[in-house]
Amino acid sequence: MSSLLVRSGTAADIAAVVALERRTPEAPHWPERDYAAIAASTSASGAIRRTLLVAERDGRLIGFAVARALAISHEGELESVAVDDGARRLGAGRALCESVVDWCRAEGATAIDLEVRSASEGPIALYASLGFLPAGRRRAYYSDPVDDALLMRLELAEGG
Repeated sequence: MSSLLVRSGTAADIAAVVALERRTPEAPHWPERDYAAIAASTSASGAIRRTLLVAERDGRLIGFAVARALAISHEGELESVAVDDGARRLGAGRALCESVVDWCRAEGATAIDLEVRSASEGPIALYASLGFLPAGRRRAYYSDPVDDALLMRLELAEGG
């Protein structure tokens, strides 16, 4: 099997990121300009920092993740993660999530939050295997189809 590469997303990745996002019904659907702004963000300071990470195999983008870090509260958030249908269950989702954890930790986060459809058993199992624990629920948060949002949280060890 070919090797997987996770790296920071660039402007050159935006079209592929948006195409993958549009093919992924579970992913939040954001305007292309939002992804471009995140990829262009290189400032080392600011109250809110965001990153776009991409996973590629054989030079083809097969997944991406978006995360943010809030300097004032020392919290991170996994905002979005998507993996191409044909590349699922091959480690790209885990690699992206681990990279988000590393990025949030480097940004000074002491915890990372996420929300996921309560019916999404695979992603929930992945997040749990990474140490995320249930932290709440938003009833009927999602539509088309209607589903609850399961809130999950990962506490990061300080200095680790």
